[in-house]
Parts: sequence; C-alpha cells; structure tokens
Amino acid sequence: MCRARAPLATAKPEDVRVMVAGCTGYIGRFVTKELIKRGYQVVAFSREKSGVGGKKSMDDVQKDFSGAECVFGDVTNMDSIRKCFSEVGKVDVVVSCLASRTGGIQDSWDVDYQASLNCLEYLREEQGAHYVLLSAICVQKPLLEFQRAKLKLEEAIAAQSDVTYSIVRPTAFFKSLAGQVSIVKGGNPYVMFGDGEICKANAISEADLAIVMADCITMKDRWNKVLPVGGPGEAVTPLQQSQILFDLFGLEPKYIKVPIAVFDIIIGGIELASKVFPSLVDTAEFAKIGRYYATEDMVGPSYGTTTLRDFFEDVAKNGLQGQELGDQAVFGIKGE
Repeated sequence: MCRARAPLATAKPEDVRVMVAGCTGYIGRFVTKELIKRGYQVVAFSREKSGVGGKKSMDDVQKDFSGAECVFGDVTNMDSIRKCFSEVGKVDVVVSCLASRTGGIQDSWDVDYQASLNCLEYLREEQGAHYVLLSAICVQKPLLEFQRAKLKLEEAIAAQSDVTYSIVRPTAFFKSLAGQVSIVKGGNPYVMFGDGEICKANAISEADLAIVMADCITMKDRWNKVLPVGGPGEAVTPLQQSQILFDLFGLEPKYIKVPIAVFDIIIGGIELASKVFPSLVDTAEFAKIGRYYATEDMVGPSYGTTTLRDFFEDVAKNGLQGQELGDQAVFGIKGE
C-alpha cells in the first residue's frame, strides 16, 4: 500500500533530497535551479558528457548547478543508477525531465520510456515518497513513437502504489516558437503552414513550468494526478503569433504559406524509400513530428505569468542562446 505522504507536504525543503534526471536538458536545467533556490537537497544526475552534442563536461555541470550535488552515470542502466547513488543517501523525490534527443523510434523507447521508468523503479527501491514526470500534452493523441513511449510510462507510473506521483503535461515550450523571430526581424517573410489557423497553442515559459513542477512536490492536490499545463492567456494560432512579431518589429506582414500536403508528400516519399534503406525510418518519424506540431492544437489550463510577447521581446533583444531544439525541429534551431 502507498505510505502516507503528509510528512513530505509539511517537511522543510532542506530535509528533502530530490534527484533530478535530465537536469541538463532545456526544462531540466530550470527545474534544477528552481529546486536549488527553494533549498532542497538537490542531486543533479547527468551523463559524463551532456548537453547538445555532448559538449558539457562534468566540470561544466558542477559549475552550472552550484548548490546541488552532481552525480554522473547512465540513466538507461539500473546498475549505473544504483552505483551513482550508493554514497548520496536516501532519495525522497525523483523529478524526471528526461526526453529523447531526437524523437527517433529506438531513442524514444530507450529514454522517454525506459530511462524514466528506471528512475521510478529506483525511487521505489529506495522507499521514496514522490515522483514527478515531465510528460507532454500531445500524448492525448498518440500518433508518434515518442508519444506512445511517454504514454506507456505514464501507465506504469499510475499502475504502481509504492509512491505518489504528479504527471505534468505541458502544452508546448516557448522555444518551439522561437525559430522565426530572427527570420522576421531580418525582414524576411514569416513561414506558416496552410492559412496559419490550422492549430493553436498556449505555450509556457521554461521558468513558469519549472515552478509548476517544483510545486508538485508539496502540493497534495497535485498528487496522483495528470496535470495539463499551458501558459497564461488565450491560445494563439501561428497567424496570431506572426502578428505579434510584425507588430514588435514595426514591419508590414508578409508570408510564405506552405501547404500541409507538402509534409504528406515528403513523409510518403521517405517511407517508400525506407523499405529499401531502413536507416530512413527515423527520418520519416522526424517528418511526422514536424507535421504533428504544424497541425495539432496544444492547449491546456493557464499557469505562470510570462506571455508569448514577453518571450518574443526577450529573444529579439538577447538572441536565441539556450533555445536550441531537438532533431525534429521544423525551423532550424537544433539541439538537445
């Protein structure tokens, strides 16, 4: 049976040890820093070479997470996890911000499912208290492999009763809308699919999402729940997003409109070629991811205070550093 969790809800942060898996990822970095700021005993679990293209060394991670204890290993391997934490002490909470770097088929099952499941199993072995998962709202309509992997993980989390859990499903990240800021700022047309009103989203900032996830540790009304999470305000279409940008830069709107059918032609061609060249299977999956994000709504309850316009203003002023996307990115800012 699941143990009573009242002590966790009322415990002082300095008495709670929280392990963050995926701490060097886009959201994981903000979550880790938010937990450090709140005074938790934070254990940042990272690969020895992490970040985009493995460019972050162990020293880089330790410098980035001053105030946390950093451990290094392979989150896809249970023996590595146990070894890393053998001298750390009892872990009370695990926060998994793990996500596949590519969205490829095997990578999705290795990371989005198995690695996060390993973290859950470790917490259960430790007789810990609570597990917080960064999932995605798109698992509500699972058409892609990484969505199926995340959904299977969610099912495994809900099926056990050893620890309580919070499954956070953000709508979209602001970074996914950042790719065209420099395009428009440079006087070039805004690229959109169809008429720009096929879908809509209320994306959330990384800092606002980090607060939501950190709050899940002590807010009992978020335990044993699936939590859709969007940013503040109404959901906006790509057309409305473009209007914010043109207004921000004082430019006359101009567009390149790409028919959605282009995706279908590309996907069909790659899938046909993959029958001869199996290595192209993941390439087809990347194209499907692009199509999904170009056509599906990403809408959830509003949290936080940072608006899309706030974000665009910041990117326009400070550039795109830190806004790198994975290999499934539609508009060329790639990364972890």
